[in-house]
Amino acid sequence: MPLPELSDDAVTFSAPAADWREAVKLAGDALVATGVAAPSYTDRMIGVIDEFGAYIVVAPGLALAHARPGADVRRDGLSVVTLAEPVVFGHPHNDPVQVVIGLASATNETHVTLVAELANVFNDAAAIPALLAATTVDEVRAVFAA
Repeated sequence: MPLPELSDDAVTFSAPAADWREAVKLAGDALVATGVAAPSYTDRMIGVIDEFGAYIVVAPGLALAHARPGADVRRDGLSVVTLAEPVVFGHPHNDPVQVVIGLASATNETHVTLVAELANVFNDAAAIPALLAATTVDEVRAVFAA
């Protein structure tokens, strides 16, 4: 299963965020803006971190913000946010974070598949620096297509 296509509104560059909550909200706002999810999904993404901690910081500098599929997810989708300044999520090894990927999945099956596809993308050590260097949505898309 390929990753969902990134619309222009799903990508935010060099966004200011005072803390991890603001960073996750930016990723959620992009999912809402593109019609992927309702605003309550953003609250659920934040709740996951409140409940389970910073396990979503999956690599140095990279957070994969997500929550379980639910009625507030309209379809599978992604958002990408690069932060103007890194923020601390509380992960013992992978903080601070400067790239936040928002993931919304409509079903449990697509959730597992999309997480695996994203893991493949970020197995390439050049992916995070490429996202940070990107200045256009097409450059971001190219990282996910590689």
